Amino acid sequence: MPPAPDPSQETLRLPVVETFHSLQGEGLHAGRSALFIRLGGCSVGCSWCDTKHSWPAERHPQRPLDELAAEVEAANSAGAAFVVVTGGEPLHHDLGPLCRALQPAGLPLHLETSGVDPLSGRFDWITLSPKPHRPPTAELLARCDELKLVVTAAADLAFAAAMARAAASHRPPGTPGPALLLQPVWGNEEALQLCLQHVRSHSTWRLSLQTHKWLAIR
Repeated sequence: MPPAPDPSQETLRLPVVETFHSLQGEGLHAGRSALFIRLGGCSVGCSWCDTKHSWPAERHPQRPLDELAAEVEAANSAGAAFVVVTGGEPLHHDLGPLCRALQPAGLPLHLETSGVDPLSGRFDWITLSPKPHRPPTAELLARCDELKLVVTAAADLAFAAAMARAAASHRPPGTPGPALLLQPVWGNEEALQLCLQHVRSHSTWRLSLQTHKWLAIR
């Protein structure tokens, strides 16, 4: 009988949808050079998601972490300013081994998450994009650096305000809260106008656009 697989070895591979070196298109770091690592697997199920092909983790190759680390080293030499770990929902996986594998390259590690799972791994920047039908954990609300709410309709503005209050309440008194961003869903003029009106009249919020789509880049 063959020996049982070593469970520790399972963490040395992750389902990877794609990796690519481009510009960050969204949020406070928009316009900066970044290497993206998109992991497969997501159970959050947003109807407007533009990466639904990433949802089934089993459809994507399990790639060894040393290969990903080599790509990060190459991207560092090619001018990337940081690495973005995104999905899918990356926190469906234990990201500790991935972060340790990528750390020697010396690039800051950024995480993009909906916050439905416990935080794993060590990141220099966390973008939390919570969803009304699957609220985020208190841990992610307390730890995120930017809170980015996707807007499809007026009800999303009330949810955004609730998430901003929750993020503030989970931090020690006097601790700065996350940057607050509203991002209209792509191609929805009503959502865009709602965001523009809200940001104009609420000084703590700012607009995030998917600039990579305007530029027709990845």
